[in-house]
Amino acid sequence: MRRTTDDLTAEMLAFLAERHLATLTTTRADGTAHVVPVGFGYDHGSRTVRIITFAGSMKAANAARIGPDDTPGRAVVSQVDGGRWLTLEGPVRLVTDPAGIAAAIAAYAARYRQPADKPDRVAIEIAVDRIMGRA
Repeated sequence: MRRTTDDLTAEMLAFLAERHLATLTTTRADGTAHVVPVGFGYDHGSRTVRIITFAGSMKAANAARIGPDDTPGRAVVSQVDGGRWLTLEGPVRLVTDPAGIAAAIAAYAARYRQPADKPDRVAIEIAVDRIMGRA
C-alpha cells in the first residue's frame, strides 16, 4: 500500500527504529539498478533516511550523480522482517560536510552500534516522499 510520510503509524515508526538491515537501491550510470545491503537511520521529523558509507563506494557515486535535467537521482531503502516491510523512496544526495556526516553517524549508532572511524566517510541522504508497506 502506498503511503505518504504523514501516514506512518506508531507501529511503522517503531519498526524503523528496530535493528534490521535493509537494501539500498540506486541507479548506475548505465541506468541499471545497484542494490546493496545497508544499515540506515530514519528521521521522521525531517523525513530523511541517512546511510553512512565511504567516498569510493558505488552507492556514493550513484547518490552524487545528477540527472540529465539537473535533478537528483532517486533511491529506495527497503526493510523486511517476515510479513512486515517498509519501502522508503525519494531524491538522493551525497553528503560530504562534517555536520551532515555526523548526523548520519549518530543515526547509525542509535540504531545499530557506533561505527569505526573512517577518514573517507561520507553519507547518503534520501528525502523521503513515497512510502509503501505494512508493519
